Amino acid sequence: MILIKNGKIITMTGENYENGCVLIDDGKIINVDKYINELDIMEVIDAKGGWVMPGIIESHCHIGLSEEGIRFEGDDINESTTPITAHLRAIDAINPLDEAFKDAIEGGITSVMTGQGSANVCGGKFTFIKTSGTSIDDMIVKEDAAMKVAFGGNPKRVYSSKSISPSTRMATAAILREALTNALNYKNKKEIAKQKGEYFDIDLKQECFIDVLDKKIPLKAHAHRADDILTAIRIAKEFDLDMTLDHCTEGHLIAQYIKNSGFSAIVGPSLTNRSKVELKNRTFETAGKLNKNGVQVAITTDHPVIPIQYLPICAGFAAKKGLGVDEALKAITINAAKICGVDDRLGSIEAGKDADIAIFTGNPMEVFTETLYTIIDGNMVYAKN
Repeated sequence: MILIKNGKIITMTGENYENGCVLIDDGKIINVDKYINELDIMEVIDAKGGWVMPGIIESHCHIGLSEEGIRFEGDDINESTTPITAHLRAIDAINPLDEAFKDAIEGGITSVMTGQGSANVCGGKFTFIKTSGTSIDDMIVKEDAAMKVAFGGNPKRVYSSKSISPSTRMATAAILREALTNALNYKNKKEIAKQKGEYFDIDLKQECFIDVLDKKIPLKAHAHRADDILTAIRIAKEFDLDMTLDHCTEGHLIAQYIKNSGFSAIVGPSLTNRSKVELKNRTFETAGKLNKNGVQVAITTDHPVIPIQYLPICAGFAAKKGLGVDEALKAITINAAKICGVDDRLGSIEAGKDADIAIFTGNPMEVFTETLYTIIDGNMVYAKN
């Protein structure tokens, strides 16, 4: 049992405590209050006025698949051999011993959505994991968390260089529509066979789309340019799918369209140069403009594009450019949890949720702030010496 006391408790529930306590037992938060009676059986952490927050959440990255300091041997981010690889699962490539996990923990980042890159029209399933562990199977929060799809320059660049489709945005959209149509036909045939009690051959390349078609997991759509974002929305609506708009670099140019779509945006990486044409309108103002138009927003580093430990700093720049402090903190905690479909366990400090907590000397979005403690599932995984 762990008692955190004398902290500024930022709960993300709307009720904060200037000087409060959090009680943890068996990996869960069991109480949050102004005062909790201290018992001998408790391990006590004195926050000394520091900020006690839900563990920070990275909602889109490639940690463990694109390893720190390793080239080909640690690069498992893209299987760029065919445009549709929906049957690939990120959990089969994540290396928990990637050095970046240590950086994440020291930055107060306790969980991540990680998975494939954007070389393919459909890259496979992302997974949502905690950042502490030596076996990926012990780190999983949501094994199949989203299906990665990509629009814009990346798929056409990769496959035009191989002289195969797609080499245009039209072909990217058509290939995805074809894959979804094939999966829908497969699903219907499977259901008919089950009703008739007939044998049915399982096809893994089609089977993996069923959770998407049933809205159990969303499409995770890589889209920078405004027209690519609108194409992603168009296709998701055609097939009645859930979706998150990842990167959403020009989202501020079409904010009302995104609001009307009902989809959420994961904005970033913004702390980077304009390395390609699709990023010419990159700005830290995007998140704030989307938020002001009623779009639910999270912030991403797209690690390793930006090192994952700088996620709070990226949120800070977004706060400065119009998102505001409160909404920026939500973008890396409760909003990120909601968008990733894990808010039943993560994203806020309240009884019953996982004891994933980060304690900082102050506001983590400020560059001089230091991480004092990182707690995951009630275990102390980092303490500043």
